Amino acid sequence: MKKLFTAVLIAASASVASAEGLKSLESFMKGVQSGRADFTQTVTSPPKDGQAARTKTSSGSFEFQRPGRFKFAYKKPFEQTIVADGQTLWLHDVDLNQVTQRSQAKALGSTPAALLASAPDLSALKAEFTLENAPDQDGLQWVQATPKAKDGQLKSVRVGFAGEQLAALDILDSFGQRSLIRFTGMQANAALPAGTFQFKAPAGADVVKQ
Repeated sequence: MKKLFTAVLIAASASVASAEGLKSLESFMKGVQSGRADFTQTVTSPPKDGQAARTKTSSGSFEFQRPGRFKFAYKKPFEQTIVADGQTLWLHDVDLNQVTQRSQAKALGSTPAALLASAPDLSALKAEFTLENAPDQDGLQWVQATPKAKDGQLKSVRVGFAGEQLAALDILDSFGQRSLIRFTGMQANAALPAGTFQFKAPAGADVVKQ
């Protein structure tokens, strides 16, 4: 569960920088206040003791509404949900029926979630991250975001855009674990139901406050 949380909340690599990445990010921050998409996440752990790197793939749906609300609903291979309601960050492991509850302000900070949902505008984002254009790759325009805080688990993030549409997050954490999240079917400024970001612990769930 903690590895999943780290992978989601906590990018780098490629070849000749384009000036389009920052323009796409600025347009996204100005013009997109909410959205929904499907996602596929591939987490690659660094090799240990001479063994090959291990890769795990999961998929589900993603929704967000700025400022400060988002939801990752993992459907495969295991059901898990991460919800930020603006005050509290909830993590629900369905198989274990365990819920972890954290203060959102303390849990997020300089994380990929700030790039998508927490920061109200580009200037707020620049207060948390050093932003620069990265090389085009895989048909996408990329922004390299490096957190200014040096004591977190996040080392760097690349944010990929297809034009002005958010398409990918490439996340590298301080343990050398890489998480690549690709979004499909992104609906910008989608009208989301009022209860999308509300979370109530299921009956009988073990609730852990951190």
